[in-house]
Order: sequence, then C-alpha cells, then structure tokens
Amino acid sequence: MKKQNKMAVALMAGAMMMSSGLHVFAADAPVPTDVRTDAQAAAELGVLQGDGSGVTPAYLAKPTTRIQAAILFLRMKGLEQTALAYKGADNFADAGTVGDGNKAVMSYLKANPNLGWNGTGDGKFDPLSGITAQQYYKVLLETLGYKQDTDFTYNDVITYAKNRGLSQISGAGALRNGHIATAALEALKAKVNGGSKTLADTLAEQKVIDGSKLALGSYARIQIVKDETLGSYLTDETGKTLYYFTKDSTDMSTCKDQCVANWPIYYADHILVSGELNGADFKTIVREDGKKQTSYKGMPLYYYAKDEKSGDVKGQGLNNVWYVANFSPVSVSPQEKLGHILVDANGKTLYLFTKDGMDKSACYGMCETNWPVFYTDHIASGTGVKSEDFGTIVREDGTKQTTYQGMPLYYFAKDEKAGDVKGQGVNDVWYVIDPTASGKQAEQPKASGGKAYAMDIAGFAFAQPEITIEAGSSITFTNKDAVKHNVVSDATTDGKPLFETPLLGKGETFTLTFAQPGEYTYYCAPHKSMMKGKIIVK
Repeated sequence: MKKQNKMAVALMAGAMMMSSGLHVFAADAPVPTDVRTDAQAAAELGVLQGDGSGVTPAYLAKPTTRIQAAILFLRMKGLEQTALAYKGADNFADAGTVGDGNKAVMSYLKANPNLGWNGTGDGKFDPLSGITAQQYYKVLLETLGYKQDTDFTYNDVITYAKNRGLSQISGAGALRNGHIATAALEALKAKVNGGSKTLADTLAEQKVIDGSKLALGSYARIQIVKDETLGSYLTDETGKTLYYFTKDSTDMSTCKDQCVANWPIYYADHILVSGELNGADFKTIVREDGKKQTSYKGMPLYYYAKDEKSGDVKGQGLNNVWYVANFSPVSVSPQEKLGHILVDANGKTLYLFTKDGMDKSACYGMCETNWPVFYTDHIASGTGVKSEDFGTIVREDGTKQTTYQGMPLYYFAKDEKAGDVKGQGVNDVWYVIDPTASGKQAEQPKASGGKAYAMDIAGFAFAQPEITIEAGSSITFTNKDAVKHNVVSDATTDGKPLFETPLLGKGETFTLTFAQPGEYTYYCAPHKSMMKGKIIVK
C-alpha cells in the first residue's frame, strides 16, 4: 500500500511538473484568433451576395450603384423576394436601362414611396449611378426605424448616423461594394429605434438572416482612425485608443502588476475588421498570469487607464515607451524577381497604368473590372513609404482613388494572394512600383570642352523630348518615377545600341557623353511605345 501511495505521489508530482512546464510554454505563445473582415461576415450572414463569382476582391472594389443599394435595403427589410416578384405596371422612366429583376424592384419601390426610394425627382430612378455615404447612411437609418424629417434631416445624416454607431464610411465619397459591407455590419450591430434589440437580432427573428450566424454581428470591432498628427492608428469599436509597449517583445508581454493597472490589456476572442486590415496580423497570446491578450503584428495591445473617452490619446509617447498602434495601408515588400514593390496591408501588389495621366485615371469599364482601383485615406509615413508621395483623386464616377507620385494605383484581378505579380508588364502598360530611392549614379568619362546638361524622367516622359547640345557635352538622366526606365539608342552598331543605360530606379542617374555631331534618337525599353526622344549634337 505504501508503495502504491509513493507511486501515486510520484505520478502526481510528475503531473504537476508537466502542468507547470505546459504553463510556461503556453504563456505568451500565440494562438489563433477568429478574425473576419466585414465582407466575410456580411457574406456569411447573407446580407452581401456578390456577383456571379461571389464576394470577391474584384467585386468589393466595384462602385456601388443605386439599384444595388436599394436591393440591399430591401434584403435587410426582408422585402427583397417580394420586390423581385412584383408585377406592377407603373415604373420609373429609366427602368429600361436595367434587367427584368431590377425592373421589378424599381416598380415595387415606386409603388411603395413610404420606403423612401422616390427617385431623382424627374420621374427617373437613375439606377446605375453611384451612391454616396450620406445617401446610404440615410437608407440604413431608415432600416433601423428612424424617419427622415421626423428624426433627422437629410443634411444632418452623417452626424445623426455617427451618434448611432454608423461612421466608418462617412469620408468615402461615392461608395464601393467594400464600403457597403462595412456599413451593413455597422447597422447590424446597431439597436433598432425604440427597442433593445439589434438589427441583427430583429432580422434573425424574421428569418431574413441565418440565426446560426448571429454571433458574427456581435464580434468585437477593431477600427482605424486618422489623426493629422499621429497618422492612422487602431481603436476598439467605441473609439478607445489601442497602444503598444516598446519593452514588449514579439507576442510576449512584459507589462505586469501596476503596469497592467495603468495599461489594461485588450482582448477579444472574435474580431471584425475592415478589408484594409489583415486578419492574419491579429493573434492571441496567453500571458504569464493565464489571461489572454490580443496582439497586432506581434505587439500586445493595451488601453491607457487615463483615456476617458473616444479619441483620447493621453498615453501617446508616455515615457518614450508607449505609442498608439499605428496602421499603414501600404508598405514596401521585397520581391524575388522585381526587387522591392509597393503592396497593400494584406501584401497584395499595387500597379500603375502608363496610359493614365498625372492625377487622372484612364481605366474604366472592363478595364476597371480587370484592374480594381485602390483607395485608402489612412496613408502614413513608415514601412518604406512617405505620406507626401500619396494623394487622392476623384474619378469620373465620383469614387476616390489613391495615387502614388500622381499615378493612380490599382490591383490586378488575377492576383490571387499576397506576393502575386501576374499583372507585371501586361500589354506593356501595367507595372509594379518600386518606391526605393537609392540615388546611385553611374557615369561615363566626360569629354573635355562640352557642357553638362540634366534630363529628368518623370510621368513616363523625358523632360525634353528633343534637345540640342554641343559636341563633347554630357546629359545626366535622372529617373523621378517609381518604376524603372532606361535610355536606349535606336541606332546600332554590330547589332548593339550605340548607347544603352542600365534600368534606373527612382532617384538613380546615369550620364551619357556625346563626342560626335549627329542626331541620336532613343527610347525607354520597358515603355518604348510612349517614351521616345531625340538628341541633336552640333
């Protein structure tokens, strides 16, 4: 019996040691976190259905039309099928611009003006035009049971919506389907006017959405806010700022005891994010005290106890070790064959189109389907980019697009995952962007007696397409673009160009010296169809 007891004690001691060992191993070890984008959650709930290919990145990048917004409104009211089956004869004057299903929807809306879709005031509905954040939030407020001119005025929509938890797309201008997904999730989490239930609860009871997926509507939200001084950073869904601690290491917290009292940990086991954020960047660590904590890009996240309300950033820079959790939607990523390229927060490659002008897109229709536009209003310096290199243009359809050094940015629809560069060189007009500026210079020996000239290469053009110089003079070419260019002679000798510079990255220069009089035409090899010049040597 004693031997048995000794064995039991030994086994228990061994179990305790194993348990202790497991605890030490588990502390701060990252574990999977359930993170969904707005679009993923909206698709699972059946609110967003996409096109024939589903809710794809290309679909999310498409501009949202008024008829699409109207159908989503009807879907969230449980009236979509009723509208599609409607047989009324009266309709808006421009019903002929859409298919039969959408005609029925327009006819139903006209027969039910109480739904708020009263057209453009001239007997038309304008179904294929875009919709703005103000217009769509007005629709969502009415879905929640609020009434225009009773609860809010149209001019007050954005402010009224913000006070009811609808704010994430307010600065987007004309909307894309990705914005619609974000706004729909905001609405599902909001409470219906006059009640205690959320819209998601109400729609589940009405069997408009799948009740088994209802938990998606209650996921904690991490969102991005923009500050003129701090750039873009992360907050929780109430707007409370999230911080990181520079003394922490990757997926390991060193903040304990009084530190945690001053800097409460942030943790959510289920998280919703916008499409700009990469769900894979969020993990859950298990702290030494056994509590769980959410990390972002390996850095544990915290609140600051003295932040009292949404927008407070009292912890920023404290003791030079506490900082807001910054977000950058673009960064520079190494690519095996192409060097360094510009990518979004999910690692998806960004491209430029050589047929675009400075701050003007030439890509519409099927082009835009194949090359979805990229837009963000959260650009901040860091991760290899400078905020001043980026801008925003308003496209012909009213939607916004981000530019890099004046060139509009795009995705390629056939790029399926991070790191894909299938769009590089397509039709000799689509190219990745290398933002790295090395500023290197390679020179030929300069002949005596000549002058030194400078030639910038910018906006896919040589600054002086035709230039006259003296024999013995040199021209220093400097590439100002984010893509590589070179200078190649049309004339050849023994099958080789008379002169050919290496491909120059942004900021790189190369000097050519011209000793003999004559006319020398040249081109940029990667962009030969559009970049040509002539040098006249006298």
